[in-house]
Amino acid sequence: QVQLVESGGGSVQPGGSLRLSCVASGFAFKNYFMAWYRQAPGKEREFVARIGEFGVAVTHTASVRGRFTISRDNKVSTAYLQMNNLKPEDTAVYYCNAQRGPGGAPFDSWGQGTQVTVSS
Repeated sequence: QVQLVESGGGSVQPGGSLRLSCVASGFAFKNYFMAWYRQAPGKEREFVARIGEFGVAVTHTASVRGRFTISRDNKVSTAYLQMNNLKPEDTAVYYCNAQRGPGGAPFDSWGQGTQVTVSS
């Protein structure tokens, strides 16, 4: 079955960096777009970034553009989110998911996520 395992979160000060990883299994990774989402306490889950099957067709939500970079390695079925210049408002649980094409819906099942906390 589909498995998505996120890791790499932690606690950092404002301006710090983290690199999140998402190891995927149970589906043909190289045929899917991969995306990162986040959910802050008391808020809805929101889209962060998406990348196409071949590492192009990259989209980042406006609030992270220029600071976060999504990437992927199809050889190891892993997606990444490099986060630089982190801000307190980036504090959230970060999740990854897969979708068929840019307009596809994500899988119903989600991983456990990885917590990112930005504070001084």
